[in-house]
Amino acid sequence: MNSIKSFLFGIFALTAILLLSACAGNEEEASPEDNGGNSANTEQSSKESEHAGDHSGMDHSGTGEVPEGLKEAENPKYDVGSKAIITDGHMEGMKGAEATIAGAYDTTVYAVSYTPATGGERVEDHKWVVHQEIADAGEEPFKEDDEVKLKASHMEGMEGATAEIDSVQEMTVYMIDFTTSDGQEVKNHMWVTESELSPAE
Repeated sequence: MNSIKSFLFGIFALTAILLLSACAGNEEEASPEDNGGNSANTEQSSKESEHAGDHSGMDHSGTGEVPEGLKEAENPKYDVGSKAIITDGHMEGMKGAEATIAGAYDTTVYAVSYTPATGGERVEDHKWVVHQEIADAGEEPFKEDDEVKLKASHMEGMEGATAEIDSVQEMTVYMIDFTTSDGQEVKNHMWVTESELSPAE
């Protein structure tokens, strides 16, 4: 009788162990799937944040050091030290912020499209790069569709990248200080154009 009880207990214990192992196996199999899904979502979000024209990788603050050869504007609409409102922002929280003019320069300014030198998705219509931030820039401005090499480092992978000129304009550009709507303080941001500013009230 005892041997039968022992035998039955052994079978019961073995069955319980097998069931527990099966459950654990299912959980282990589900985890990589879940993790894989999360990784895919993270990767997708990352790719979305790097879409063409996005400025999330932009180094919005600068040292204040301007490119060699860039000349100060003689008669800018907004004087250094004056205030202006940003009407067209390149980053979240920028539009509508009050800016302090840190520098004003007359130059040729370009919108450019390029594939980052560090790899990644192509950036379309990046605003702005000044003439003095392009390698081998001479006296004459570049033309639309010209292929150039960038010296600017506003965004990761920008310096050294080959770019295509999307637009060319002769105008005053400004270096500005401002605080975004979420409280981020930005110093010596390069660049905004005169058309992207309006007088502060």
